[in-house]
Amino acid sequence: MQDTRGTVRLIEVVFPEHTNHYGTLFGGQALQLLSKAAFLGGRDFVRGDVVMARCGEVLFHAPVRLGSTLVLDTQVSRIGRSSLTVRVAGSVQDVATHTLARVLDAEFEMVAVDAAGRPVRLDGVPRHGNATTEETA
Repeated sequence: MQDTRGTVRLIEVVFPEHTNHYGTLFGGQALQLLSKAAFLGGRDFVRGDVVMARCGEVLFHAPVRLGSTLVLDTQVSRIGRSSLTVRVAGSVQDVATHTLARVLDAEFEMVAVDAAGRPVRLDGVPRHGNATTEETA
């Protein structure tokens, strides 16, 4: 059985309040959705709370038009002592065929935290095939 821990799919519709004056997804809204997906993927992976430590490279491959269905998929690519790297891939889904066209890519560093917001070790978190393990924070 494949381990799907940390793989979350977030589906959003791009409404007028999410767009810029060109009728496409505003960059700030894209970052908000990408970070929300990273949070959900990180939280699912550690089975606990996470906070964002860093937003790495964000690539905008193509405009996302008003009315588009935006599909955000997460994958954990690195696990440290208390941190993990969550990659988020954003695609627009064609309504008729359900095919996906990649439009966004981002990478986030998340830190597992306790109820007081202090980092916690990820010693008990199972490793899976796609994630590398590091002995860093």
